[in-house]
Amino acid sequence: MGQAVGVASFSARLRKWAHRVRGGLRRSGVDYFRGDGSDWIALAALMLTVPAIALGTVLTPVWCAPSMLVLPIVAGGLLLRPASLLGLYAAAATALIIESVVLGPYTQGPARVTPGTVLTVAACGFFGLVIAQFRARVGVPWRRGGTMLFDLRERIRVQSALPALPKGWHSEMSLRPAGGQSFSGDFVVAARTGDGGRTLEVVLTDVSGKGMDAGSRALLLSGAFGGLLGSLPPHDFLPAANGYLLRQDWDEGFATSIHLVLDLETGEYELLSAGHLPALQLHAGSGRWEEKSGEGPLLGVYDGAEFDPAKGVLAPGDVLMLFTDGLVEAPGRDLSEGVDRLTGEADRYVAAGFEGAAWHLIEAVAKDVNDDRALLLLCRG
Repeated sequence: MGQAVGVASFSARLRKWAHRVRGGLRRSGVDYFRGDGSDWIALAALMLTVPAIALGTVLTPVWCAPSMLVLPIVAGGLLLRPASLLGLYAAAATALIIESVVLGPYTQGPARVTPGTVLTVAACGFFGLVIAQFRARVGVPWRRGGTMLFDLRERIRVQSALPALPKGWHSEMSLRPAGGQSFSGDFVVAARTGDGGRTLEVVLTDVSGKGMDAGSRALLLSGAFGGLLGSLPPHDFLPAANGYLLRQDWDEGFATSIHLVLDLETGEYELLSAGHLPALQLHAGSGRWEEKSGEGPLLGVYDGAEFDPAKGVLAPGDVLMLFTDGLVEAPGRDLSEGVDRLTGEADRYVAAGFEGAAWHLIEAVAKDVNDDRALLLLCRG
C-alpha cells in the first residue's frame, strides 16, 4: 500500500516538474519572439547546427560544402545579441579548422576548405555582427521591427481618415509617398467639432523633407495636431502648432499647413494658411476655379506668428480642393503651370462627379514625381 502511494507521489511530482519545464519554455519562447527575453534558445539551436554541418562536410563534402557554415552565421546575425554572436563565430571558426585538417589541403582535391571559403564565412560574420550591433543599439529585434513599422504606417493611415459627413457632402483623400515608400511627410488630421459636429475642421500639413526622412516627424506632428484639433478655437490652432514645432528644435523643423474650418449646414468656411499653397474652389455656377488662401508664415520659423483667414462659401455643386506641392511643383516648370494642369484634369470629373477622383488626379498629374503628394476633395451635393 505504502509502495503504491510512493509511486503515485513520484508520478505526481514528475508531472508537476514537466509542467513547470513546459511552462518555462513556453514563456521563454514568447518573451524571445517579443524581443523581451534571453536568446539562449536560439544560441543553443545554432550552436548545435555548427557541428552537424561540420560532420556533414567531413562525410560528404561534395553535397555539404564547407561554405554552408554561413547559414547559422546569417541566422545568428538576425537572431542573436552581439555577445552571443561572438560565441557562435568561435564555434564556426573551430569547425572550419577541423574540416580543413580532416579534408586536407585544398590543393589536393575539390570540395575542401579554400581561402575563398574562409573569406566568405568571415564576410558574412562581419555583416551579421554589424546588423546585430545596430539592432542592439536601436533596441528593436528584427522579429518586431517590421511589425512596429507596419503599426506606425497604420496609425498614420487611421489618423488621416476623414470623418463621416452628413447627407449632401462628399469627401475623399489620397496620399502618395515619394518613391513608393510607406511613409510620407504629408498628412491630414480631421475632426467634426462644434455643437453636434456641425463644423468640419481639416488640417493638411507638408513636413520638410519627404518619404522615410520625414515620416517620423510627420507621425509625431500628426499625433500632436490631432490632439490640438477641436481642443482649441479654430483661430488658435496654427499658433499652437507653430509653438509646438518651435519647441522641438529640429534641424529641419519647418512645415507648411492649411487649416479648413467648414460649417456643414451653411457651407461657409475659413481657410487659415501657414505658408501652404492656396486651395482651389470650383464654382458650379460658372464652372471656374478660384484660388483661396489665407496669409501666414511657415510653421516652426519664428514665434508670435499671425495667421489671417480667407473666407468663402461652398454652394451646392461646388468643390474645394486642398493639395501639397508635390502635385504642382516640378523642376523647370512654373507653379501656375502645375496648377493649370491640375484644374484641367479636375474639369474632366465635373459632369460625372468627383467620387474616386482624388487617386486618379494624382495618377494623371504627378504619377512619377519623386515627392510626397496629398490631395483632398470636398464636394457639396
